[in-house]
Amino acid sequence: MRLITPVLLSLLSLTFASPPPRPPPRPPGHGHGKEKYPLVGYGLENPLGPTTGGADGPIVTVCTVEALQSAVAGTEPRTVLLDGSFELPEPLQVGSNKSLLGVGRSGGRITKNGISILNGTNVILRNLYVGFIEGGDGLAIQGSTRVWVDHNEFESDMDHGPDYYDGQVDIVRASDWITVSWNYFHDHWKSSLVGNSDALRDVDFGHLHITYHHNHWKNSGTRGPAGRFGHQHIYNNLYTSFRYQAIHSRSDNQMLVEGNVFRGPNTGEALSTYGLVVPADSPNTSPDGDFEIDGFVNLGARNDWGPATVNITQVGNFTETGYRYELTPLWKVGREVERGAGLGRI
Repeated sequence: MRLITPVLLSLLSLTFASPPPRPPPRPPGHGHGKEKYPLVGYGLENPLGPTTGGADGPIVTVCTVEALQSAVAGTEPRTVLLDGSFELPEPLQVGSNKSLLGVGRSGGRITKNGISILNGTNVILRNLYVGFIEGGDGLAIQGSTRVWVDHNEFESDMDHGPDYYDGQVDIVRASDWITVSWNYFHDHWKSSLVGNSDALRDVDFGHLHITYHHNHWKNSGTRGPAGRFGHQHIYNNLYTSFRYQAIHSRSDNQMLVEGNVFRGPNTGEALSTYGLVVPADSPNTSPDGDFEIDGFVNLGARNDWGPATVNITQVGNFTETGYRYELTPLWKVGREVERGAGLGRI
């Protein structure tokens, strides 16, 4: 009889033991170069480090408002998969180091109240529908850094007047190092405001570095985006049927604008640095609108303004972003953005 030595027994146990279970696959939004739509811009390359959201933490799936509120609280890293519709009784307060990712082609659906990132850092929002928000902004980013807003849909309607709904994505109070990419903004009066008051120079100046790229604005009134006191790089966006002021740089704001395309019956200005804020954009004290000091714009790669007008009163010094990016050729922008922006595309 042949004896099995302890060493041989150990080898046999390694040979026939079941392999360890594989970890669950990482959801999209945590790689920067392997997926089709990687993070680009100030949300990736900045002095604080890349936006990774909840990549270092567990993955949880939520189906109820209560579970969602609990999952996004605190500062521990966590990826939260939103499966279904969430009618929020109050704005959703998202803590630092979180990824909110909608499930499937219809994404996670947020209604009634919006999402708030207040004094936080390192947050990713992808594949979400945020629509018909009655209690403030669709997404409010205030005093926060390193946020990636990607492949979402923001919607309301144009039936109730400019002040019935607030902003779709507003970025204020010294927020910094943010990328807004591949989103579908539509049917809304006042879309995306950067810096929410011309009286906040001391708070905002030197901050508000934001990249807007490959977003689709359709049937919108103003703020695509409008900026104060910061630096925004706006490239390869598609604008269809924009009514008043689309890209608006005011109150000493600096913009680098390149490779954007305007289509449809755009009846207003594609780009303006004139400080006049039209009545459709802001509560005003004059029928002619509110006056602020002018902003600055630099034009990089050629834009296609279509039928819209341009009013550049001041050329600025913002000519280099400090990060790597690749421009979509101008003739491809419309097709690529229509195919890629919004829900279910990642």
